Amino acid sequence: MPSRLRVPFGYLAGVLVVGLARPSPASLAAGGVIALAGEAVRLWASGHIDKTRALATGGPYARTRNPLYFGSLVMAVGVAVAASSLWAALAVTVYFAAFYPSVMREEAAFLSARFPGEYAAWAAEVPLFVPRLRPAGPRGTRFEWPRVRRNREWQTALALPAMAAVLWARAVLFP
Repeated sequence: MPSRLRVPFGYLAGVLVVGLARPSPASLAAGGVIALAGEAVRLWASGHIDKTRALATGGPYARTRNPLYFGSLVMAVGVAVAASSLWAALAVTVYFAAFYPSVMREEAAFLSARFPGEYAAWAAEVPLFVPRLRPAGPRGTRFEWPRVRRNREWQTALALPAMAAVLWARAVLFP
């Protein structure tokens, strides 16, 4: 799937997940904890990245080359757990399988062309997606809150309580 469709299809997947959801207080609590962990990874990553200007290699980028996508997956797993529906989990799985492998390939090609030497050294040490337990490779970036703001991570952070509220309403109004 073309990466430009990732965001619109993400909204569609979100609506589908809510429609398929059968949340309970326990599933909302468990899913919320998982989703918050995913947002924490995204927040950490957002504080290290200066998109297209420099190659982020510090913090979570010393563990995986795609911590934003990894954090998004953890968040999505949290939402699927909160939804408490195998069909919702399947929708999340299909969405990620359809978009993220090609998005990561496109991004790897772009970064390799933009930062050839730096990227090759980093990619040789740091896995594409599943994080290493120990950091590796060059670690040339440091976390900065202004980067988090510039990268508009607050939008994703606000999506979590919004989704929690929608799933809670789904549980109360349409059990």
